[in-house]
Amino acid sequence: MGLETALPTDYVLTTQIQRVINWARRSSVWPIPFATACCGIELMATASSRYDLARFGAEVMRFSPRQSDLLIVAGRVSIKMMPVLQRIYQQMTEPRWVISMGACASTGGVFDNYAVVQGVDQFIPVDVYVPGCPPRPEQLIEGVMAIQRIIDEDRIPPAGPGGKRAGLGIAIAPTHSVAPQPVGLGS
Repeated sequence: MGLETALPTDYVLTTQIQRVINWARRSSVWPIPFATACCGIELMATASSRYDLARFGAEVMRFSPRQSDLLIVAGRVSIKMMPVLQRIYQQMTEPRWVISMGACASTGGVFDNYAVVQGVDQFIPVDVYVPGCPPRPEQLIEGVMAIQRIIDEDRIPPAGPGGKRAGLGIAIAPTHSVAPQPVGLGS
């Protein structure tokens, strides 16, 4: 009934074990959302049927850090929430990846004050930055696809210092063109 009945038994498949492991990791990314503001609504929309994040193997939103390997930080992070975010990151299993979603998570956004962290990359390593306020679901999907491309290139064991990966800091370019502001409407 499955694939094994469609394939003849006298064929041999050769590949590298690293490619098989990376294919399995890429095809089953389990994100944990850390959504604190309006970017969380766009994150929820990305998982809806219209955008269908399940096409990329990331439909299983886990709310336990021990069962997830992709942390999506969506929205502003306050100083009081940063230790919680760091604890969640530390409890995730290796290999783990991080997406910083939105202007507030990446740079603090319009909240330039003492209570909001001016970029989560000061405290945890970020692999992909998704810009926007809030970013569109298509941009988050592009960020997940960038994580999948990163996973495809991973080495076993990781080639970083001490056998751990370092954050890559890839920025996703916006997929839309900004219309100019209307001028001279008051006449």
